[in-house]
Amino acid sequence: MAKWTTNDIPPQKGKLAIVTGTGGLGYETALALAAAGAETIVAGRNETKGRETIRKILALSPRAAVRFEKLDLADLASVAAFAGRMLAADRPIDILVNNAGVMTPPQRQSTVDGFELQFGTNYLGHFAMTARLLPLLRGNGARVVQVSSGAHRMGGAIHFDDLQWERSYKPWAAYAQSKLAMVLFALELQRRSDANGWGIRSNAAHPGFARTELIANGPGADSFM
Repeated sequence: MAKWTTNDIPPQKGKLAIVTGTGGLGYETALALAAAGAETIVAGRNETKGRETIRKILALSPRAAVRFEKLDLADLASVAAFAGRMLAADRPIDILVNNAGVMTPPQRQSTVDGFELQFGTNYLGHFAMTARLLPLLRGNGARVVQVSSGAHRMGGAIHFDDLQWERSYKPWAAYAQSKLAMVLFALELQRRSDANGWGIRSNAAHPGFARTELIANGPGADSFM
């Protein structure tokens, strides 16, 4: 795999891919899938940034079938609205990349629904979206990828005694928990797919260190990096 590049992606024409996140890994993933021929939806909360991402992809791959859809993973009403639009279109989904995320904000923040921001965005938002999209994922060999992190090992376990870090917020521990939850979700989705014959291939991926906006959007100047 060390010699593998995006040029090795087989033709994806006729497939529908959804990638959450408009920058960094989300942008690169959407670009590669669109260039390979997949109809690609870039889903994110910032419409201005999303439109710019689409413009950049089309500048590099003019024939790409790519579009932006509004999705705020920190707002379960937005998640429901996005999934509702996908279900109304009734188009089977072949690839779902749950990539968007928040990393170690120095102070505890909450989602619209009151969950700790990292747990709510990185895990709960993607969980809720994937669950709602299951009718479009089942039965067609869909691939579902959770973009997790090797940092999931830092957490050790899910802290059910203070799941939302209301008593003692620790940025890195909270981030690690959110990524551990994504790994557990990937494993459980595969188990249920196998048990029920859904045909879904569920994976979790550690992307390694990459020059993206994740640090700037999270800890920023307070990061050790």
